[in-house]
Amino acid sequence: MFVLKKLVTRGILFVLGFALLAAIVALGWRSWRQHQLSQAMIIHSVTGIDERQFVRIGGVEQWITIRGHNRENPVILVLHGGPGAPTSPLPAHFLPWEREFTVVQWDQRGAGKSYRSNHAAPSIDLMIQDALAVSDYVRNRLHKSKIILLGHSWGSVLGVHLAKSRPDLFAAYVGTGQIVNMQRNEEAAYAGVLAKARALGDHTAADALEKSGAPPYHDIRQMGLERRWAMQYEPGLRYTGPQGLFAELLTAPDYSLTDVLNYFKGVLGGDDYYGQSLDGPMMREDLPALGSDFSIPIFIVQGAEDDVTPTSLAKTYFDQITAPRKSFLLMPHAGHMALLTRSDDFLKFLLTTVR
Repeated sequence: MFVLKKLVTRGILFVLGFALLAAIVALGWRSWRQHQLSQAMIIHSVTGIDERQFVRIGGVEQWITIRGHNRENPVILVLHGGPGAPTSPLPAHFLPWEREFTVVQWDQRGAGKSYRSNHAAPSIDLMIQDALAVSDYVRNRLHKSKIILLGHSWGSVLGVHLAKSRPDLFAAYVGTGQIVNMQRNEEAAYAGVLAKARALGDHTAADALEKSGAPPYHDIRQMGLERRWAMQYEPGLRYTGPQGLFAELLTAPDYSLTDVLNYFKGVLGGDDYYGQSLDGPMMREDLPALGSDFSIPIFIVQGAEDDVTPTSLAKTYFDQITAPRKSFLLMPHAGHMALLTRSDDFLKFLLTTVR
C-alpha cells in the first residue's frame, strides 16, 4: 500500500510539473510573440500617430486605437463585426494599411477591452449613438472634416445607419460581409451552406443542417449551427477559425489574459442582440427600408464564397443604391472574413477605387 501511494504521489507530481513547465513555455512564447508584434508596430515617422487608450464614449470608457504613418492620410474608422468581435487585437492584418491611411479601431461597448464598460441592454440605437460619438472624437482629434467608414458584418449595419443619418461626417462608406435583411439573410445562408455540404458530399454537415431545420429559426442554436458549418467552408479558415483567432488574441500586444477572456465573453454577449428565440433587435434589421438614396460614395467588397452574409443579397442591395459614386468588388477565393484573409487585396481596392 505504501509503495502504491508513493507511485501515485510521484505520478501526480510529474503531471503537475509537466503542466507547470507547459504553462511557463506557453507564457514565454506569448511574451516573445507580443514583443515581436510590438516591434513590428513601431511607427518611426515624425508625422505618424500611435494612440491606444480608453476614451469616454456614451458615459463609459471604450478602447480606441489610432495608428498611421502620416496624419495627413485619409482616416478609416473600422466598425467591427459580431456584435462583440473587435479587430483591434489583430494588428498584423492592418500594418500595411497604416502606411496609406490612418486606421482607427474601436472595441465597441461590451466587446474586447471595452467589455467591462457595458451595463446597457442590447440597443442598436445606443450603438449608433456611440459610433457617432467615436466619429466626432476621431474627426476632432485628427482635425478632419470627414472620415471613411468601413463596416464588417454587424459593423455594416452600423455603417449604413451612420451613412444615412449623418452623411456630413463621412467621405465614403465601405461595406464587407454586408448585411441587408436578417430574415432573408438566414434563409439564403442556410440554403447556400446546405447546397455546399451536399455538393462536397459532407453528409455530417448536411444531416445536421436538415435535422436542425430551415429558417425561419426559433432558436439561436439553429443559427449557430448554420454559422458553424459556414465557417468550416470559409476560405483561409486557418487564419480566421477558432484556433487561429485564439492564437492571435493571446499574442495581441494590448490584450491581457483577462482581455482575451473578456473577448469571448463579449462574443457570447453579442447573442443578446439576436435573442435566444431570435426575437432581438438585430433580427428586425432591414437596411433597404432606410432608403436606397445615399449622398456619399458607397463601396461594397464581398467574398465570392461568403456563406454567412450571402453575396447575392449584397449585390441586389447594391444594384438598388443610388450614390454620387459606387463600386462593387466580388473577391474570388474569399468568404465572410475577406477583410482579414485577403487584407492585402482589400487594401489595393481601397487605394485604387476608394481613396
